[in-house]
Amino acid sequence: MKNRHLQTDSRRRRRTTAAAAVLGLGLATGGVATASTDTTEPTGDTAAAEETDYHWTPNADLLAAAEDEVNVIAWAAYIEDGSTDPAVDWVTDFEKKTGCQVNVKVGNTSDEMVQLMRTGQYDGVSASGDASGRLYEGGDVDPVNVDLIPNYEDVIPALKDQPYNTFDGQNYGVPHGRGSNLLMYDPDEVKPAPTSWDVVFDNSDQYSGKVTAYDNPIYIADAALYLREHQPELGIEDPYELDQEQFDAAIDLLKQQGENIGEYWSDYTKQISAFANGDSSVGTTWQVINNLLVADGGKEEVVLPEEGATGWSDTWMLSSEAEHPNCMYMWMDHIISPEANAAVAEWFGEAPSNAKSCEFTADPKHCDIYHADDEEFFDQVEFWKTPVSDCGDDRGEECKTYDEWVQGWNEVKG
Repeated sequence: MKNRHLQTDSRRRRRTTAAAAVLGLGLATGGVATASTDTTEPTGDTAAAEETDYHWTPNADLLAAAEDEVNVIAWAAYIEDGSTDPAVDWVTDFEKKTGCQVNVKVGNTSDEMVQLMRTGQYDGVSASGDASGRLYEGGDVDPVNVDLIPNYEDVIPALKDQPYNTFDGQNYGVPHGRGSNLLMYDPDEVKPAPTSWDVVFDNSDQYSGKVTAYDNPIYIADAALYLREHQPELGIEDPYELDQEQFDAAIDLLKQQGENIGEYWSDYTKQISAFANGDSSVGTTWQVINNLLVADGGKEEVVLPEEGATGWSDTWMLSSEAEHPNCMYMWMDHIISPEANAAVAEWFGEAPSNAKSCEFTADPKHCDIYHADDEEFFDQVEFWKTPVSDCGDDRGEECKTYDEWVQGWNEVKG
């Protein structure tokens, strides 16, 4: 891992000043992440931007050195400027206050986001845990100085300093939001109401052809989590740290499940259609998918099974080749401000990361539905993280890497 970081030294030297500020060395000079490229001062229009309902105030030092744009990779619905719906906009105000034009590239999968970040064309990314570790290992992201991000103070403590956003004791981003991968079922077809993932694994033959699963190598962890409870002799503790025997058992279980799968999904609209059309009856899902189905008259129900579940906690990360680090820092602070964080959490369908955001959601039930401050719920969730060879225990470097997970998933899919 250290060798991979050494390989990026030459490109990091090209932006020594910015890197120093990111690492915290710039605090002595006001904490401004001055880029190696030319920067522009805020225009008069920016300085005089009229106030809106957003109460977020940009960092004055960063604003003084702001560039004129920021290029980011994000999940769909994470960055809305009113073009999708005029009432949904947490970007325009940011642009007026900072002078930073937000340019967005939607990433459809974590793999795509990693590939895009490695082009060096983007300043930052909203990375899930199955991408953040790869970006760190590859030297594609820099540490983030959270002292330059005032709203970080209000981030829910349980989301800070986690394995998917903190490496070698350094913060590599700011938490955006979180959610769980739940079990959804049609109560007219799946009886009795399930309490275990066994309906999609050991007993999936009961619903053959109507079982659905998430189409991604990280789904191997769902099988491992199930085996942790049902085959304790395997000794699985962390579903993302699997040695050869544990990995083989997970792959075998997924192959067995594959015989009964009707459809794998990664686009949530596909799963909505599959359930609405009666093509799927049971499988892993997101809370927002269930909400949309029910809002359209569906009967589908969701449950957090007794084995627990996997889930995601997304992190805004700074590219190690960012040409607009000041704008990126201000964007990270803005997107986790109470109002903006509430708006995106409600629009996308997830729990916000800012503890104050629940005061600003339009739906007063949103934070209850998504368990925003319910740590008892999230204690049962194993958040995605990138599988690496280091097992984190006395097994040493015996665990399967993400590349091997990709190979295993391709074998499952045939």
